Amino acid sequence: MSATAERLFSEFPPVSTAEWEAAIQKDLKGADYAKKLLWQTEEGITVKPYYRSEDIAGLQRPPCKATADWAICEEIGETDPKAANAAARAALAKGADQISFSVGPGADLSALTEGLHGVPLHFRAGDHGLAVLQAIAELVKTRPLRGTLDLCPVPCAQEAAPLGKAVVAASPGFHPFAARCDRFAEAGATTVQELGFGLAQAVEILSLLTDAGWSVEQALRSLFLSFSTGPNYFFEIAKLRAARMCWSQITQSYGIADDSAVRPLIHCRTALWDKTIYDPYVNLLRAATEAMSAALGGADSVAVGPFDETFRPADDFSRRLARNTQIILKKEAMLDKVIDPAGGSYYVEWLTGALAREAWKLLQRVESEGGFLKAEAWVWRQVEQSRQSREAAVASRRRTIVGTNQYPNLEEKMLAEIKTPAAGWRAAALFEQIRLRTERHAAAGGKTPKFLLAEMGDLKMRKARSGFSANFFGCAGFEVLARYFETPEQAAAEAKTCGADAVVLCSSDPEYPALAPPLCRLLGSTPVIVAGYPKDAVEQLEAAGVAGFIHIRSNAAETLAAWQQKLGVKG
Repeated sequence: MSATAERLFSEFPPVSTAEWEAAIQKDLKGADYAKKLLWQTEEGITVKPYYRSEDIAGLQRPPCKATADWAICEEIGETDPKAANAAARAALAKGADQISFSVGPGADLSALTEGLHGVPLHFRAGDHGLAVLQAIAELVKTRPLRGTLDLCPVPCAQEAAPLGKAVVAASPGFHPFAARCDRFAEAGATTVQELGFGLAQAVEILSLLTDAGWSVEQALRSLFLSFSTGPNYFFEIAKLRAARMCWSQITQSYGIADDSAVRPLIHCRTALWDKTIYDPYVNLLRAATEAMSAALGGADSVAVGPFDETFRPADDFSRRLARNTQIILKKEAMLDKVIDPAGGSYYVEWLTGALAREAWKLLQRVESEGGFLKAEAWVWRQVEQSRQSREAAVASRRRTIVGTNQYPNLEEKMLAEIKTPAAGWRAAALFEQIRLRTERHAAAGGKTPKFLLAEMGDLKMRKARSGFSANFFGCAGFEVLARYFETPEQAAAEAKTCGADAVVLCSSDPEYPALAPPLCRLLGSTPVIVAGYPKDAVEQLEAAGVAGFIHIRSNAAETLAAWQQKLGVKG
């Protein structure tokens, strides 16, 4: 330790882990340590409340990039070659470093790439990758290219391998094949599954290419890894670090001692599965943290999706915000100035090791089944199970989506704004479908259901449960009106005056048996819902006419859909 450090820290004696644990147990006052402080993640990883140097003792650190910088990649939505080319030039003039085009069979690549010599270009071909690769093979005969094609050659290796070799020979800076890790993530996979299954796919590609006569080095250089960067901030940083760690292990298994020349090219795109139609400007915040984790994790290039991509084609405004998100991270936050800034963090280092270890186990499991191609059906079953688990968490609001299944803007209407809904699975879609059904019903001349929140009794509980109820029913686009009443008679009179379709009684558990029965009698056919679940009085309240209960353990999506059906909402 330097003299300066000694002088600064000498008055702080070292604290052992045992002392930390004793202090924690004291503060817990007998509460269960595991339940209170250990986080059991969907990846099956247990995260502790703190980490120390001994937690990373002996852990291998991932290889670092040579530079902290990354390329700002802008996706161009236009499909007409000349319009797309003009949009690309404009993006480059405004701060983009690379361009990503959406292309299909028969695309005029010469017109598309005119004047973009030397600019790295990414071609998003989807299911048309082989046809686009054929077109690229023709183009590079007269014009070298740098960039990538998102073709996974596993199902078409016999045709793709010779075309890819011709492209790489003419344009060594082009990567014609992709391990599409992002496809797993966007289908609902966990972080470990995205990494493990993506790397298993990469190993399958390498095997197919070497069987087709490629050298290992050629195969490795032809490939890039494409990731989706989601909202789990530290996990996303650690995921990219773990990817490089696993890649190093893969190259070593192929007999390459020095892997510095074949380190993976990593492209990241902000996730689509966590973006929303409602409260869409929150998507800006989501994309900012996702781009930040991609940069800190060591991505080579990053594309930020426009905030409105869930419901309409991007315009100049939304593209500018997406582009400027990265420019701010570089020019103002200066994240491109420090190599591997997360390195040395006990938590991130431990998490990197944990993700790499679990992903490697998954890769080995796929290999034991005969490789990715043979195990693909099993792989997608695992992803489907993860997606269902995530959907259940969203439906019950254990996973929060701000503005959609929690904290909705009650005045917001989005039906008329939807031009081109985003394809694929999104976590918010479940609640969006419910709310859009309410909007469509109203647009067709139907009535938007009105819920009167009748606050009665205990001040603290009535306010808390009224807020909970407004949040709950607001997620379906229902009209919500909160009022305080001293008696059930007052509440019933107001319900009739305002034309409420249902009344939500908001009070404390001990008060419900006295308040709910007279309110049910006075309202007759108008349903009464109790906010909470007073388990000792549930049967009594149901017998008195209470139509339902809403509480933190409710499956909100199922409950809201059921109330739409009861109240005649069609759409």
